[in-house]
Amino acid sequence: MNLKDRYAVFGQPIAHSKSPLIHQIFAQQTGQSLDYEAHEVSAELFSSAAETFFAEGGKGLNCTVPLKELAWAFADCKTERARLGKAVNTLSVQADGSVLGDNTDGCGLVRDLLINHALMLTGARILILGAGGASRGIIAPLLEQSPRSIVIANRTVSKAIDLAGEFQDRGAIAGCGFNALNHSQFDLILNATSASLSGRLPPLEAGLLAENGVCYDLAYGDAPTAFVRWGRENHAFKSLDGLGMLVEQAAEAFYIWRGVHPETRPVIELLNFQRGENQP
Repeated sequence: MNLKDRYAVFGQPIAHSKSPLIHQIFAQQTGQSLDYEAHEVSAELFSSAAETFFAEGGKGLNCTVPLKELAWAFADCKTERARLGKAVNTLSVQADGSVLGDNTDGCGLVRDLLINHALMLTGARILILGAGGASRGIIAPLLEQSPRSIVIANRTVSKAIDLAGEFQDRGAIAGCGFNALNHSQFDLILNATSASLSGRLPPLEAGLLAENGVCYDLAYGDAPTAFVRWGRENHAFKSLDGLGMLVEQAAEAFYIWRGVHPETRPVIELLNFQRGENQP
C-alpha cells in the first residue's frame, strides 16, 4: 500500500489558513504526492500533538501563532537562521529520525520584497514595528541585504533595545520607543505587530515615511489591514500586506521537505484573485 507523505500546519486559530491550498498547488506543480492538513493545536497540547504526528509517520510540520517558540524548543537540531531567530516555523524529519527546526519567515519576506515587488533593500533605512517573535525571525535576513540602518520600535523600550543588541554585530541596528521616532524618516516600514488585524496601530506620527517609501504589513487579510490603510493614507509608494511572504515562506518549507522549488507567482496571483484584488 503506497501511502502519501503527510504534512500539516499547527496553530491556533487555524481555520483561516491558506497553507493547505498553497501546498496542494505546489504538489500539483511539481508532481509530488503528499497530503497537507491544518490542525488547530493549542500551546498546551503542542508537544504531545507534534510527538504523535511524527510517531505516526508525519514528515513535516509548519507551526504558526502561537507555537513558533515551542517548535524551537521541540526541535532536536536547528538551522543557523532558526538559532538566530529563536523561533521555528518548519519542522522536518531527518534520515536519522531526528527533527530539524528551521525558520523560513525571513527569507520569505526578503524574496517577496526583492523579487515580487522589485524593491531595493541595500542602503535602505528600515523601521520594524514590534519586538516580538515576528520581528526576531526577519532581522538577520534583512541585515544580509546591507541596509543603511534598521530601527526596532516597541512600546516596551527595553525589549526593542535588547533585541537590537542581539544583532548588533551584523549591521547598523538600534532599538527605541515610538516617541523616539519623531523627525526620523524611513524608506521601508515593516509592521511586525498583530495589532492592525484588529484595527489598531502603534502610535505612528505623520512624516515617518520618506518620499517613495514603502509600507509592509507582515499580517494579511481579505481586506486591507489597518497598517496597509495607514500606508496609503501617508502616500506610500507601495503599501503591501504579507500574502506574498506567506507564499514565499511556504515555498521554502516545501523545498526543505521535498527538495524542489515550486513556482510562487501563480499561487500569489490566485490568492489575490480570490480575495478580489485580481493583481497581475
